[in-house]
Amino acid sequence: MQFVSVRVITRDVARLTGFYEKATGITARWRAERFAEIVGPSCTLAIGGAETMTLFGGAAAVPESNRTAILEFRVEDVDKEYARLADLAEIVQEPTTMPWGNRSLLFRDPDGNLVNYFSPSAP
Repeated sequence: MQFVSVRVITRDVARLTGFYEKATGITARWRAERFAEIVGPSCTLAIGGAETMTLFGGAAAVPESNRTAILEFRVEDVDKEYARLADLAEIVQEPTTMPWGNRSLLFRDPDGNLVNYFSPSAP
């Protein structure tokens, strides 16, 4: 088994995809009008329109209702990313060194999903 992607369901695929293109610097791959992917070196963030849920039998996923998952991206410099993202996203927690040593920046995407940019501590 290989874990390859996380899919976020949204009411506005273009808006959310544009946000992640700016936040990650990765150009999205559009697979359909209501489906795009931000393909990174280790995982893919898929962004699907709420309408696509009918293919899975209805409203199994509800846009803008996530309050448990955090999308995490490993970055080189959390503080540099904070300066770049301060005007783009709602910051939940400014760069902080966590008890386990990671430097972390927590923010929300336009749909309210939590996103964590982190840099691991030195070995």
